Amino acid sequence: MAEPALTIYLENRAELVTLAKRIIRDGASAEDVVQEAWLRFSSRTQTAEIVQPKHYLFSIVRNLALDWLRRSAVLPTTPTAQVYMEAVASETPSAERVLYYRDELKELQASLAELPERTRRAFRLNRIERKTLQETADRLGVSLTMAHKIVAQASVHLARKLYREK
Repeated sequence: MAEPALTIYLENRAELVTLAKRIIRDGASAEDVVQEAWLRFSSRTQTAEIVQPKHYLFSIVRNLALDWLRRSAVLPTTPTAQVYMEAVASETPSAERVLYYRDELKELQASLAELPERTRRAFRLNRIERKTLQETADRLGVSLTMAHKIVAQASVHLARKLYREK
């Protein structure tokens, strides 16, 4: 058989939720208030003899619901500017990200240094300075096909160096 405190709670639960709803006008929060009331009521009934346990349980629900109303009146219902600012992504990279890309840049520079001067220049013109292949070919004094081939060789070399299995 269930203990007396649990029996009182279960028999009156619907009325307790109704009482909490009347005070705070929110069904989900009313359920939370009643659950909190049960926790307080059950712990109190284990340590002390309560003369009118049903009345005591209803008093707990009423007091918790009123406390909930006071807290919600004090707390802002709309997000503050601070909340919005915390949600905005920062353009500043994290320290870990800076170190990671700094290491990658060093690897890229070392890999570029391994290439012949003309290949480095073709890659820099086309991929870094964003010149067209025709402009790159004109600056290097080679055909368009050759400029394409040189830039492709540089890209393959760098990809192998930077994205090798680690």
